[in-house]
Amino acid sequence: MGWILRVIDSFSAAHFLREYQGACENLHGHNWRVELEVVGDELDETGLLVDFKRLKAVLKEVLDVLDHRLLNEIPPFDRVNPSSENIARFIFCEAGKRLPESVKVKSVAVWESDRACAVYFED
Repeated sequence: MGWILRVIDSFSAAHFLREYQGACENLHGHNWRVELEVVGDELDETGLLVDFKRLKAVLKEVLDVLDHRLLNEIPPFDRVNPSSENIARFIFCEAGKRLPESVKVKSVAVWESDRACAVYFED
């Protein structure tokens, strides 16, 4: 028994995929849509798992690092390919560091287009 909360935000950035054969090996950009989903089983004294305002601020703080940047120049993407999969894992980990202990990141979906997304989760 518990609750799942989800917030959505977006960022714009450029990237290229190393060792990829195809158009994505060239510098290009996306307007990524990001869905952050958290889970918990305890409400606070006001009846909230976590305030949506705080959850949105956490996601924005993480996305601000990526927004309007060449992702290949930002750690860890200076070493790891900035694929949607790796971006989702990065956001998952970074958001998790900023949440109360009673709230855990359940999943992060990173949409690189209206028809394609990568979702990262941990068991």
